[in-house]
Amino acid sequence: MKEPGGILLVACYELGHQPLAVAWPAAFLERRGYRPALLDVSVEPFDSEKVRRARLVAVSVPMHTALRLGVAVAERARAVNPTCHIAFYGLYATLNAEYLLSRVADSVLGGEADEALVELARNLERARDDAGGRGQAPGECRSEQRGLPPAPRPILAKLDFPVPSRTQLPSLKKYAHVDKDGRLELAGSVEATRGCKHLCRHCPIPPVYGGRFFVVPRHVVLADIRQQVEAGASHITFGDPDFLNGPGHALAVARALHAELPSVTFDFTAKVEHLLRHRGRLREFADLGCAFIVTAAESVSDTVLAHLAKGHTRADLIEALRAVRAAGTALRPTWVPFTPWATLDDYRELLDFVEAHELIDAIDPVQYSIRLLVPPGSLLLESGAMRPFLGPLVQDAFYYRWIHPDPRMERLAGDVAALVAQAAEAREDTVTTFNRIRHLADAAAGARPRADLTLPPGRTRPPRLTEPWFC
Repeated sequence: MKEPGGILLVACYELGHQPLAVAWPAAFLERRGYRPALLDVSVEPFDSEKVRRARLVAVSVPMHTALRLGVAVAERARAVNPTCHIAFYGLYATLNAEYLLSRVADSVLGGEADEALVELARNLERARDDAGGRGQAPGECRSEQRGLPPAPRPILAKLDFPVPSRTQLPSLKKYAHVDKDGRLELAGSVEATRGCKHLCRHCPIPPVYGGRFFVVPRHVVLADIRQQVEAGASHITFGDPDFLNGPGHALAVARALHAELPSVTFDFTAKVEHLLRHRGRLREFADLGCAFIVTAAESVSDTVLAHLAKGHTRADLIEALRAVRAAGTALRPTWVPFTPWATLDDYRELLDFVEAHELIDAIDPVQYSIRLLVPPGSLLLESGAMRPFLGPLVQDAFYYRWIHPDPRMERLAGDVAALVAQAAEAREDTVTTFNRIRHLADAAAGARPRADLTLPPGRTRPPRLTEPWFC
């Protein structure tokens, strides 16, 4: 197992970033003497030779899109190398363990799983040694000798983090760039914390982490930033679910980054309630190089926000927007406009809100198409408010079907999704796409279409990453 390529770590999609979810396990494995190979099928072709050499193929599935791609990758891997052990790890592995283990996976790991992946490799080595060095027969890896229980609980133990190992990954040029008013620059990504202390009902993190988060030592974060800057990055995304879960740690990391690399900018994600609670620190974050902040606003309907247990209101969102702008940086809200409780009036009000608060250029149009995802294990399954709309589990698509009570919203969701996909392909100006979406919403409501908005073509736009997807 310790021969080069005896373990293959596969990334499928990580929001357009160079995949930390394989770079970190690679470092854990290398620290124990293993020499894993890495493959990122989001930017590289499937590599049959790497798969044939591997005795353990571990597929990273930190999000829904990655899981759907990962299952297809695992099926191809099984066809190429029938005796390899296939493991899935990450948030969506844990949530979908039953399906994965019944179809394509031999092991499923969740939570802080990096050391568990090392232990799995050791167990497979021991099993091979006990068998006299012979390889596994097809199907044998689904036996009890695979090293872990069929569906282990998420692992929530603090780890001794090494610096992520990125040398085998494709160049940062292959990944999302930061767009600073039309200037594209290379962007890296790190995590200063993992997990989250909040319990938003629609988020996939609470069913796995249960309100816990883990701090990555500052020197590890800085070393990872340093190696990406040496590779050409001039901007860093802090990919923490919420950078301000540990506000003191976040500020210490940002200060250290700016002191060592003052020209490097960064962005982070934080809840509305954290932006308000720590508004006194926002100016310093901006002075340290924060170019923009992402916040999961989700809705401007207080009813929807309550059902999602977001911890903020519409009024809070307005106040957070003011606070961030007053601090000298930009807020980029993300949305989940299509939920069972959002009315057609709510959708049109969301568009009015975006216009009134001059957010058109701060929002990627795909955000107007996002439909609530209810995966297995979701806290929404325990919600009485969700139950009347909930349908069956679509096992091979990894979500519970739900139907909106207003057929107009169902049609609008499909129409907006098709429109934004076409607009993204055509690289359409955001205001043009916004106008077209508003026409769709007005038509769905039977209302007179409003006049198109116009924005100056040479306008200054807030910084953004070139990858707009968030799921």
